[in-house]
Amino acid sequence: MSVPYHRPRRLRSTAAMRRMTAEYRVDPAELVLPAFVREGLSEPNPIGSMPGVVQHTMDSLVRASAEAVKLGLGGIMLFGIPAERDACGTAGTNPDGVLNKAIAAVRAEVGDALVIMSDVCLDEFTDHGHCGVLAEDGSVDNDASLEIYAQMAVTQADAGAHMLGPSGMMDGQVAVIRQALDAAGHQDVSQIAYAAKYSSAFYGPFREAVDSQLKGDRRTYQMHSANRREALREVELDLEEGADIIMVKPAMSYLDILADVARISPVPVAAYQISGEYAMIEAAAANGWIDRKAAIEESVLGIKRAGANIILTYWAAEMAQWLRDRS
Repeated sequence: MSVPYHRPRRLRSTAAMRRMTAEYRVDPAELVLPAFVREGLSEPNPIGSMPGVVQHTMDSLVRASAEAVKLGLGGIMLFGIPAERDACGTAGTNPDGVLNKAIAAVRAEVGDALVIMSDVCLDEFTDHGHCGVLAEDGSVDNDASLEIYAQMAVTQADAGAHMLGPSGMMDGQVAVIRQALDAAGHQDVSQIAYAAKYSSAFYGPFREAVDSQLKGDRRTYQMHSANRREALREVELDLEEGADIIMVKPAMSYLDILADVARISPVPVAAYQISGEYAMIEAAAANGWIDRKAAIEESVLGIKRAGANIILTYWAAEMAQWLRDRS
């Protein structure tokens, strides 16, 4: 029997060897923590389908943002849940609305030490749960929604957001927001564009997290999961409109899309590890079917390996602590 000269196993022989030769590593600065703040709470409210995640009070959100700075996280993405909703989502454009007050509170706490991101979308604020306002026939009115997005964007920038996340998948949203920001003197406020956001069954726990009022689905504006080339078209359009960062959402079932986008994008690429991905791992781990920590780390590393420069994950703070403990 001839002895092989090439033995790849040599570089797997010890933990130190594997660590030294690892091709990809996750850094806390690449992680963004999504966080929910709900109006009227006196204490954080656990989200049943997302063990370990809560709807924050204003005070607990501020504490979470301060902890994120200590852990070296890259950013925090804020979502607001108002006490009252209406057809036009007016709580989203109200400077005293829960999300805008949360942005201001977090900015007062952390300043520029953390990238404060905020969701520019109407789904949390409308009584019908759609990401835009409705036309008379019940469809989502793209252009009327853009007008409200522009107002939301300026209000959030006024409150202190560093980066806005238009997530509604309305055509032209990045351009309209960019124009509104520039006209209001917010030229330095950036956009992380949800460029390739797919209609997914894995958003279920998020609907609980934001107390969604949605009946039906969002298939007329979020992308069809069967489409791959279309994602590149969406990315190219958002880049033309001035997106500063491009995002793919969800991550788990769309790693091929993430890799495609990473190959062509001249700007940083983000991916959102969504609520359903989180819930599946937590549920399997709770049943003793998988090693929780190993599964979390592997799932996040897979997103990094596929091409993400920035990863939004509900495990951001926990992972950052693990990375710190390991160093």
